[in-house]
Amino acid sequence: MTTVAVPAHANGRAFANVRSGSIAPAAALLALYALGFTLLHELARAWGGAGFYSLWFPVAGWRLALLWHQGPRWTLPIALVELAIDLILGAIPLGGPDAPIAWIGAVRPVLAYGLAVWGVRRLVSRPGAAGVTLLAPPMPLALVSIAAPVLAALLTLPQALWRGDLTGVETARDVALSIAAFTVGDLLGTLLIAPPMLWVADRLSGVPRTGLPRPGSMAIVEGALVLGLAALTGEMLRWLGLGSQSAPALIGVAWIGLRFGRVPAWCALVIVCAITLPRTAGAVNTIERLQFHLGLASVVMAGYLAGSFHDAQARARAEVERRDRLLFQAERLKTLRAMSVAVIHEISQPLSTLAIEARHLHELTVDASNEVATTAALIDRKAAHLSGLVRRLRRYGGRAVDEPSPLPIATLIESVVALAKPEVQAADVTLTIAPLAPSATVMAQEIELSQALVNLIRNAAQACGKGGEILLTVDAQEEAVCIAMSNKCARTAAPSAGMGVGVLVARAIVEAHGGTLSLLRAEDMVRAVISLPAIGTAA
Repeated sequence: MTTVAVPAHANGRAFANVRSGSIAPAAALLALYALGFTLLHELARAWGGAGFYSLWFPVAGWRLALLWHQGPRWTLPIALVELAIDLILGAIPLGGPDAPIAWIGAVRPVLAYGLAVWGVRRLVSRPGAAGVTLLAPPMPLALVSIAAPVLAALLTLPQALWRGDLTGVETARDVALSIAAFTVGDLLGTLLIAPPMLWVADRLSGVPRTGLPRPGSMAIVEGALVLGLAALTGEMLRWLGLGSQSAPALIGVAWIGLRFGRVPAWCALVIVCAITLPRTAGAVNTIERLQFHLGLASVVMAGYLAGSFHDAQARARAEVERRDRLLFQAERLKTLRAMSVAVIHEISQPLSTLAIEARHLHELTVDASNEVATTAALIDRKAAHLSGLVRRLRRYGGRAVDEPSPLPIATLIESVVALAKPEVQAADVTLTIAPLAPSATVMAQEIELSQALVNLIRNAAQACGKGGEILLTVDAQEEAVCIAMSNKCARTAAPSAGMGVGVLVARAIVEAHGGTLSLLRAEDMVRAVISLPAIGTAA
C-alpha cells in the first residue's frame, strides 16, 4: 500500500460513534439512553389506563432518534439496555416458564425499529432515489417515524394471538384494541420526540444547517390565525354535540406544514398536543382515550408529513437551481475552451517566429558585452518560455486532446498522485493507493483523464474533512479497467466554496473516453467508480 500525506488523526467532535473504535463514548451514550428510557417510560404511565400499552409513548421517539442518528447497527445494544431496565424495574419476570416470551416481547419493538431504519435507509440509498421528492430529505425521517411503529405493532400480532393471556388480551376485539393502542402510542412518541432529539444531536455533532428559509413574522401570524380558527371550529363542533372532531386541527396543521415546512408544523403539533393530551391522562375510559388518540395521531401524521413534503420540495427546487447553475457554468467553460483554442492557434505561429528571431538575435550578440546582448538574452528566454507554454496549452486544448494513445494505468496514477499530493496534504487527508496491476492499459488522453481523477480526489478530500482517508483502487479485467475512489463523509466537513463543476467535468471526460462514472452512497461512505475500456497489456 502507498500512502500520501499525513496520517489521519482523531476528531474530537465524533461524539459517541461506536464505529470510531472508542468504547467509552458509546457506553456514555447508552447510559444516557437508559436514563432517558426510564424517565420517559414513567412519564407514559399517566396515559396507560387499564390497557397494557400506553397511548402516549415518548420512549418510542427516544429510541428512534438514537437509531436514526447512529444507524441500525445500534439495534442490539439498545435492545439489551431496554431488556436490562425492564428486568430491573420488574416490568418483566426474571425467571419462570413465561420469562423467555416476556424477554422477546421486550426486545421485539427495538428489533422492529432497527429493521425499519435499515429498510428506509436502503430505499433512500438506491440510485436515483435523491431525485424522488418522497425520498428526498427530510421525508425519510417522516417515513421511518410512521413505518417503525406500524412494523412493531404487526410483529406483536403473533404473540397477541398465541399468548394473549400474558397481557390480558383474550378476545379478537382485545387484540385489535391492543394493536391499535400500541401503534397510536408509538406514533405520537416518534413524531413528537424524535425530531427535536435529532435536531439537538445534529447541533452537538456540528452538522451544518440546511439553509432552508425560516418563516417570517407574517408567516407566524398566518399560522397562528389558522391554528386559532381550527381550535375555534373544533370547540364549535363540540358545542353542537358532535363530540371531539380531529378534522379542523388536521386541516390547520396540514395547511401550516404545506405552507411553511416541518419546523412550523411540528411547533403547531406540539401546541395541539399540549392542549389536548392532558384531557386524556388519568381516569379516562380506555375506549374513549383510544378514540381520542387515534384522531390526534392522524393530526400529527398529516402535519409532519405535510411539513416534510414542503421541505423536500424546497430542497428539490434548490437542487434543480444548483444543477442549472452547474450546466450554465459548464457551458461557459466549454465556450471558454473553444475560445482558448482559437486564441492559441492564432498566436502560436507568430510566437514561434518571434522565438526563432529572438534566438537568432541572441546568437548574433552572444559575444558582445553591452546592454544589447543582455536584452537579447532576456528576450530569447522569455520567448522560449512563452513558446513552451503555448505548446502545453495546445496539447491540453488543441488537437492533441482528440488523439488518445495507449496509457498504462500505473503511469496515470503516478501523475495523478503527483498533481493531487499538495491538495490532500493541505486538506490534512490521507490518500492511500492499493497495489496496481502493471499490465492495465487504456486508450486515453493523459492530461484530460488526469484532470478527471484530480477533480474526484479534490471533492473526496473536501467531503471527508481533516483527518479523513481516501482509498484509490484499480480492478483490471479483460474488457474494462475500474478505478474506484472511496471516502467517508465527515459530519464536520466544511462545505465547498466551489460550484461543484468538478464531477460534471470528470463525467464528461470519462464519457468522452467511452467510459462511465458512477457515484455510490451508503450511509456516510461515498464511492466514485470510473470504468474505462481496456486495450490489453502495456507495451
